[in-house]
Amino acid sequence: MSKKFARNMLVAAVAVASLAVGSPVSATAATTPLSHARIAQHFDVADGRMPENIVAEPNGTIDLAYSAAREIAQVTRTGAVRVLATLPMPSDDGVNTPALGFPLVTGLVRDTHGTLYFLYATGTADLTGVWRLTPGGAPQRIAALPADGLPNGLALDAGVLYVTDSVRGVIWRVPARGGEAALWAGGPELASTGFLGANGLKVHNGALWASNMDKGTVVRIPLRENGTAGPAEIRAEHLPGIDDFAFVGRGDRILAALDQSNQVALVEPDGTHTIVLSAQDGLQNPTALAVRGDTVYVTSAAYLTHQDPNLLTARIQSRG
Repeated sequence: MSKKFARNMLVAAVAVASLAVGSPVSATAATTPLSHARIAQHFDVADGRMPENIVAEPNGTIDLAYSAAREIAQVTRTGAVRVLATLPMPSDDGVNTPALGFPLVTGLVRDTHGTLYFLYATGTADLTGVWRLTPGGAPQRIAALPADGLPNGLALDAGVLYVTDSVRGVIWRVPARGGEAALWAGGPELASTGFLGANGLKVHNGALWASNMDKGTVVRIPLRENGTAGPAEIRAEHLPGIDDFAFVGRGDRILAALDQSNQVALVEPDGTHTIVLSAQDGLQNPTALAVRGDTVYVTSAAYLTHQDPNLLTARIQSRG
C-alpha cells in the first residue's frame, strides 16, 4: 500500500469521526491565557510526516512520532530534524489495522534515562504493541497488544506503562521492562461509539486521565495504592474530536487538542472550557501537546487539511 493511499485512508476515517461527534461548543475567553503563538517547524505531508505525538525533552529537543511515516524523530532547538527509528512495514501493508487500514506510530513517552517508549498499530500480531528505543539503540517490541485493537495513548508511571486502546475501549498495563500486557480498566466511559474511544492518556495527581474522542469527554480514573483502577469519573464534556492533552501546572487545568475543529481548548477543573488556539494561529488538525516551563508545544498532523503538518509553540501567561 502506498503512503498516498494510507494518508487518504486516514483522511476518510477522521472525516467520519468529525461527522459523528458534531460541532464543538463555542467559548470565548475574556483574557487569552496563551500568547506569542507561532509555527516553529513545518513537516512534509508527502512523506507521511504527520506528527501524532510529542515529548519535550529537558534540553529543548522535541521528540515526535510521525504516524503514517512509521518514524520516531527529533527536532533540535535549531530546527534540525533527525530520524531515530523507522518501524518495519507489516507483510500485508497494514491494510487490516483496525479503524484506519494502514500502520501507524501513535503514543510516545520518555523516561528519565532518555529511553523512548512508543506504540505501533499494524493489525498484525507480530508488530502491534509497545516498543522501546534506547539512546543509540534499535527499536524493539517489548510487549504485544491485540492485533484487533488500536493502541493509541501512552503514559509512564513508576516503571509501568499504560496504554489506551481506542477500538477496544480499554486501558492496558505493561511493565516498562517488558512483558505481558494486562487489562487495567474498561467500561462505557472509555468505549467508542463507532470510531475511536479512549485516546490520549496522562498520569496526574494520583489518577489516570483519558480522553474519549467519540464522546468528547475527559475521564479520570483513580490509581489505587495496590495498582488497580478506581471508579471512572467524567471530568469534562462537550469536547468533540478531542485527541491528546496536557496538564498546565500542578492543578487539574488541561490543554486539549480538538482534532477536527483545528482548536486547542483550555479545560478548567470544573469541566468548563475556553478555546485558546485555532486555525488562525496555524493549527491544522492538532493531535497532541507538551508543556515545558512557560511554553506549550502543539503538533498539527493536517489529517483533514492535508496542507501543513507543523509544530506550533505558544507562551503560557501566568495567572494570579
